[in-house]
Amino acid sequence: MKYVSTRGGMAPQSFSDILLEGLAPDGGLAVPEVLPRLSAETLAGWRGLPYADLAFEVLSLFADDIPADDLRRLTRAAYTEQIFGSEDIVPLRPLGGGLSLLGLSEGPTLAFKDMAMQFLGQVFEYVLTKRGTTLNILGATSGDTGSAAEYALRGKKGVAVFMLSPHGRMSAFQRAQMYSLQDPNIHNIAVHGVFDDCQDIVKALAGDLKFKAECRIGAVNSINWARIAAQVVYYIHGWLKATTRADQQVSFAVPSGNFGNILAGHIARRMGLPVRHLVLATNENNVLEEFFRTGVYRPRPAVQTYATSSPSMDISRASNFERFVYDLVGGDAARVAALWKELAGTGQFDLSSLRPAFASQYGFVAGASSHADRLATIRSTYDESGVLIDPHTADGVKVAQAYVEPGVPMLVLETALPAKFSDTIEEALGRRVPPPAALADLESLPQRVQILDCDAEAVKAYVRTHAAL
Repeated sequence: MKYVSTRGGMAPQSFSDILLEGLAPDGGLAVPEVLPRLSAETLAGWRGLPYADLAFEVLSLFADDIPADDLRRLTRAAYTEQIFGSEDIVPLRPLGGGLSLLGLSEGPTLAFKDMAMQFLGQVFEYVLTKRGTTLNILGATSGDTGSAAEYALRGKKGVAVFMLSPHGRMSAFQRAQMYSLQDPNIHNIAVHGVFDDCQDIVKALAGDLKFKAECRIGAVNSINWARIAAQVVYYIHGWLKATTRADQQVSFAVPSGNFGNILAGHIARRMGLPVRHLVLATNENNVLEEFFRTGVYRPRPAVQTYATSSPSMDISRASNFERFVYDLVGGDAARVAALWKELAGTGQFDLSSLRPAFASQYGFVAGASSHADRLATIRSTYDESGVLIDPHTADGVKVAQAYVEPGVPMLVLETALPAKFSDTIEEALGRRVPPPAALADLESLPQRVQILDCDAEAVKAYVRTHAAL
């Protein structure tokens, strides 16, 4: 399989090449030239597979330049009972009312990002060792990507991580998870600004081809296709656990900020997974919900991006959205490039003429949730099912309820464990949620973080000084 850019300016490359590349040289994102297809027979043959072996089967469709024995070893190293706490890896728990919870937060940082990052940690080290080179990962996080990447890559050979986060905009637990790491290859940078500012700096430096080559810059955000491919696995896993028939449809509700998680569901559906709806749930930062309601994409500036009680979704410019638009316009890379040029000039673009395809062709529906909604949803879900959910997952549950259909299981993708957001849980239930015993003292550990102004040149200078070369 070969990969091209959504903007048409990249020669076809292999999986291992785009793994190390991150953003395409033309500023676009890597996508497969042709998606693999899943037949009913293929899906039937995957029933009962352990998660690590299902991951091998799915990822072998995308990473065919890695020998099968090596790839199987990497997936079995990434998805173990020791890392995820049980042999299920991703459990499915009923919530009532036709909803079930796809448990994606059993990994070391208690968030769904571990599902892809554990594989990325293995495959980065493997490819870099094979090529005898090094890589400096530059990323941005609104709360969970950073810790998942750092825990997966800490101590890995040939890799240094530079993770930008918005200063003061994450929960205390999220900050402690990242900033308490003392590994010499991990560098936390807190930027005065919001997540979108951090993401803009990452994109600016990734687009500086001279700097990118000089410092061997790679990406671990969901602009890296390997993350999307690894996330496709748990959509297929969820479908296999929720169904008994080859033609049975399932809907997925996905709390959405940067569009990477739900994009993986879109890819799985395009590959042939029987998915009825992809329910996109936003918080008060509802740029994506507005697009699917109106067809107009209108990102907001940083000063209009709200700080909410589901902070990992406090995003107004979703970097993965470009991959969906590429599909929406029929793979017309020139049109994608023109749309993003229009976006840079006017702050928006209008695809309302294509609105009928959002649901009919691609299965997308959307809704938004507020602070009051998520508090009420946390309370009602706990009262009715005994399952405690975090604020982001509550956004997903709230929006999903409007799209439950008889005979169609509705799987809500868990974002994180509630202990990461104890203040909001206390507001909802009147009591705090203790973290897992192994992390009880996390917030009291010494923290190491560099605070910088929102300035790409300042970040560039810091990376140059500390890069693994």
